Amino acid sequence: MNILGIGSIIESVGKVADNLFTSDKERLDVEIQKESLRLQEKQIEAGTLNRVHDTNIAEAQHRSVFVAGWRPFIGWVGGMALVYSFIIYPLFLWGNAIWWQVAPPPSLDSDFLFNIILAMLGVAGMRTFEKARGLTK
Repeated sequence: MNILGIGSIIESVGKVADNLFTSDKERLDVEIQKESLRLQEKQIEAGTLNRVHDTNIAEAQHRSVFVAGWRPFIGWVGGMALVYSFIIYPLFLWGNAIWWQVAPPPSLDSDFLFNIILAMLGVAGMRTFEKARGLTK
């Protein structure tokens, strides 16, 4: 994850430094500085992920359904969309071709649907992990 774009800056600085410095000691110093910058970038990313995790735990522990209930709601909506896309809609098209001869209902954009469902499955996996560890009530 390159949140702040520091990786490209590090590479640019490294290329410029390689052209300016010629001794092995100077090149080693530049490599140490580049690794230090990479470490700082990873620390910033880890801090950001820790804050997101803390926010997720606080939301999951909240008593209000409007705060803690958005994940189950999105899961149910996604599940209903999957049922519609892969069961109801194809059965309707099949029945329409055989018996009814009416205009078919609209289909859902499956690209967006899959993105939402896959994202929810990742979140749901973390939620299960939190529940298994006893972090939520």
